[in-house]
Amino acid sequence: MKSGKQLLFFSFFLLLFFSCAKVYHSPDAKTLAGKQKIIAIIPPAVSIAANKKIDAESMKEQQKTESINFQSEMYSWLLRRKMQGRIFQEIQDVVTTNAKLNAAGYPEVPLTSDEMCKVLGVDGIITSNFGLSKPISEGVAVAAVFLVGAWAPTNEVNVTLSINDCSKSKMIWNYSHKYSGSLGSSPARLVDGLMRDASKKMPY
Repeated sequence: MKSGKQLLFFSFFLLLFFSCAKVYHSPDAKTLAGKQKIIAIIPPAVSIAANKKIDAESMKEQQKTESINFQSEMYSWLLRRKMQGRIFQEIQDVVTTNAKLNAAGYPEVPLTSDEMCKVLGVDGIITSNFGLSKPISEGVAVAAVFLVGAWAPTNEVNVTLSINDCSKSKMIWNYSHKYSGSLGSSPARLVDGLMRDASKKMPY
């Protein structure tokens, strides 16, 4: 019984990376990134697995909320790295970014990467996609721990991040990964783990 409780306690803080992250760098990624003076973080596109308990309108609102939350989390991470002297580019604050995009009609009016660069007046943009799902409930996960001594993922995030250089009108970096967390995890905590890994691999 004691070992079961210890396993349950441990699983509350367990975060697994199911596969190695896939990272793409263009040959001139470092050079172009080094020339960028200011970058902007575009609100992520967020998709959430269908849930019978949530109607379509509520789901849409939840996706918008998560998009803003994830954008803020990414902004905080990049600011932290800037304070540590690891990033030298200025990072446009998300309030300014979102206000300029909204004025241009985005996201109702689709914008290309080039159009976003011009609207925002920046040298580089970071775009992202997050796919959120809950493979099983926390109740089922608890049962799995006690019955078979193994944990199961209660939250999963599939993420893709890209950096586009505005001067060359092209993508210079791309990162994709799948993160899973067990009991006590949340999409926000998984994004924290994502940025902990992804920010170290960026060409900045």
